[in-house]
Amino acid sequence: MSKFKTFPKGGIHPPDNISSTGDTAIRNASLPTKAVIPMSQHIGAPAKCIVNVGDTIEEEQIIGESAGYVSVPVHSSIPGKVVEIKDIYLSHGKTSQAVVIELGGEFKRMGKTQQAKSWSSLNDDEIIKKISSMGIAGQGGATFPTHVKLILPEGKDCDYLLINAAECEPYLTSDQNLILEKSEEIIEGLKILKKLLTPKKIIFAIENNKMASAKAMSDAVAESDLDVDVEILKVKYPQGAEKNIIKSCTGREVPSGKLPLEIGMVVLNVETVFSIYEALVFDKPLVERIVTISGGAVKSPKTLRVKIGTTYRQLLEECDGLTEEPVKVISGGPMMGFGIFDLDTPVTKGTSGILFLTKKEVKAAQQTSCIACGRCIKACPMGLNPSEMNKLTLNFLFEEAQDMGLLDCMDCGSCAFVCPAHIPLVQSFRMGKNQLRAIMMEKKGANR
Repeated sequence: MSKFKTFPKGGIHPPDNISSTGDTAIRNASLPTKAVIPMSQHIGAPAKCIVNVGDTIEEEQIIGESAGYVSVPVHSSIPGKVVEIKDIYLSHGKTSQAVVIELGGEFKRMGKTQQAKSWSSLNDDEIIKKISSMGIAGQGGATFPTHVKLILPEGKDCDYLLINAAECEPYLTSDQNLILEKSEEIIEGLKILKKLLTPKKIIFAIENNKMASAKAMSDAVAESDLDVDVEILKVKYPQGAEKNIIKSCTGREVPSGKLPLEIGMVVLNVETVFSIYEALVFDKPLVERIVTISGGAVKSPKTLRVKIGTTYRQLLEECDGLTEEPVKVISGGPMMGFGIFDLDTPVTKGTSGILFLTKKEVKAAQQTSCIACGRCIKACPMGLNPSEMNKLTLNFLFEEAQDMGLLDCMDCGSCAFVCPAHIPLVQSFRMGKNQLRAIMMEKKGANR
């Protein structure tokens, strides 16, 4: 293990609140009596629904076909009958078509012994096809279709395969608990990726407040025949952001507007690696994931293995309900997550946590005018000027904000966290980027 590393610019140190999430055991959540399964659970084109109301569905059956290169299929997490197909709001506020399946019938996998399959004879195309067909998308939050990340452009090599286990958002413990329980399976997933990518070096990166998980991973590496560097990173938010963790571990910088592949990097979340293992070894599609249920308002915080389509309301009941009325409910982490208004929102492939926060935790305060203190500039890990970009977006000068680096902003919230005026900078930048993309699409259409 190396000494602690970090990225050079900005960053903040919010309380990690890991102890608020109870013990380290991952428990199985109860099955949903109705699973609400969205067709849009990944960046890119939503899956195309291929079932109808009244259809009988098997466990893990494809219910949504991939609708393009940057897209993945969607599978049913439970057996049963399609009782409704409707549009729903997802946690980030956008709408998606969703298939509602009422539980019924026999499970073909759950509770039954599964025969492991050998993957070593598969060629690269077969491995990629399997990962794509199993619906795997990044489970660190971005939900980028994983097979797209793993296809190296012609003339490009993979210098580094970087596994992101930083889990730098406060409260969240899903990744560290997964490592404690499934380190050997993660190693097998890394062997699959090594065969596919032939990286010159494999790095497993984790923050130094998760030393038990780091030791579990180091022990698993030592007992394997795989060469992996377990890098211990300094606790500093947003250490787990893709560009930051690349800088921390390798010193390389991803150029503005480019992907890590441009500099010979492939970065995957640790739970995504585990899903790759399950896909190749057990033919298991991505129909469940690990979710942290936490926050000061939750009576019994837990880390749960959850079927996709389970509602937030049911998971709250799994944790014995509330001790007090939460001021805010957040999907994801408190820094980059989204406030939600409906507990019937379903868990998707990208749901890493659900937080029920008290007034004391939220520390809401009235917004005042910017005092030009410069704290936001100092905190920004991308070296941007959040104060000036905010002024431009509020005055609808979106292209000027782009010139200042608006599209390089990762919405990490470091600027808003340190702002003494309590200005909602992240919301401003998200609005600005949405408007900017609309302008770019309009220009693209006009030039056809």
